[in-house]
Amino acid sequence: MILYGLPTCDTCKKALKALQAAGHRVTFRDVRAEPLTDAEIAEFVTAFGPAIVNRQSTTWRGLSDFLKASEPEAQLAAQPTLMKRPVIRSDAGLTLGWDDGVRARLGL
Repeated sequence: MILYGLPTCDTCKKALKALQAAGHRVTFRDVRAEPLTDAEIAEFVTAFGPAIVNRQSTTWRGLSDFLKASEPEAQLAAQPTLMKRPVIRSDAGLTLGWDDGVRARLGL
């Protein structure tokens, strides 16, 4: 299982802690230190559409109008921290966020 996120993100910390407590082996991938590949970005955009971009973030508010109008792939390539977090890759597939639905899908 891979958790994509930021080490300073409270939601990512909660998700990581809960998954480990449930006995899952989790690899944490810091998307700032190790940005997503073009293939990963394409996969995430295909799976989640524009919801993969966190339009509530400070980073989003600081983007140029040009970048705000661009495709999600270009936005994530330019600013990896725009990714809504966490994205979790597991045997259940890809999940986005950390809500009751995600926890249920992961068996928590």
